[in-house]
Amino acid sequence: MSFILKMGIAYILDLIFGDPHWFPHPVRLIGKLITFIEGKIYNFKNKRLFGGVLAIIVVFLTVIISYYLAGISQYLEIFLLYTTLATKSLGAEGIKVYKILKSGDLELAQRELSYLVSRDTGEMNEIQVVRSTMETIAENTVDGIIAPMFYAFLGSTIVINGVSLALPFAMGYKAINTLDSMVGYKNDKYLDFGRFSAKIDDLVNLIPARISGVLLIPISVAILRMDFVKAIKIFFRDRKNHASPNSGHPESAFAGAIGVQFGGRTKYFGKYFEKPTIGDKLKEFEMEDIKKCYKIMFVTSFVGIVFFSLLLKIL
Repeated sequence: MSFILKMGIAYILDLIFGDPHWFPHPVRLIGKLITFIEGKIYNFKNKRLFGGVLAIIVVFLTVIISYYLAGISQYLEIFLLYTTLATKSLGAEGIKVYKILKSGDLELAQRELSYLVSRDTGEMNEIQVVRSTMETIAENTVDGIIAPMFYAFLGSTIVINGVSLALPFAMGYKAINTLDSMVGYKNDKYLDFGRFSAKIDDLVNLIPARISGVLLIPISVAILRMDFVKAIKIFFRDRKNHASPNSGHPESAFAGAIGVQFGGRTKYFGKYFEKPTIGDKLKEFEMEDIKKCYKIMFVTSFVGIVFFSLLLKIL
């Protein structure tokens, strides 16, 4: 079976099943591994060194186990590739917040959003909840969809002992991303311990974020008949207006397409920060903007798999 067909099936499985809460998802298992190892080594004095040790062990074990599993069966490989994608689950979480806001329950919307973002949500008004939901959909279009696709396709070009590195590459990426989401914070506990995890997450997202921002998202915006020109303009103008070297790329394309302005005053771990703004404030945030983000994200996922498949064919 060709890898393009395998990845196509994995993508369809993700659209159908998403991430059921009852299922022991590999990312959850990676998270438990991180927690276990962190508990054993966190108290060592040299936090940066042992934070790096944590990341290396987790990524190494993930890649090796994934390689072994991929060699067992192509059907198991397809199933595990499906678990590296998050198209349906990301969309479902965003729409859940949208529906709660539509019902008028701001407190519940704040609580649901808190499961998706690291920022403090308890004091957010409706506009801030909408903005934060849109920002996380935009950012995670890369982290949860395009980047694992990119690494799966890249890994498929390398075969060792008859086993493609598509799954090890994609799952290794998910391990790095999970490390960043668990220990890559700039707070007192993880500033040093999580530094290595945060840096390698920045590194592995460099190419996928830029492909998404300059190409895949604008194409999707054009398909949806949104403001393609504005998406491109804001991307080139504001893509660096973010603390992350990567998150500003998808966010700027989304903001330009919808005509909103991301960034601004945001609260993290009890402290307020003034984030650089991304986009022109052509209008105020509206609940329906979440649905626009949702549509862009879904079309981008489809454009992404078509783009990488064509690229693999050419190469």
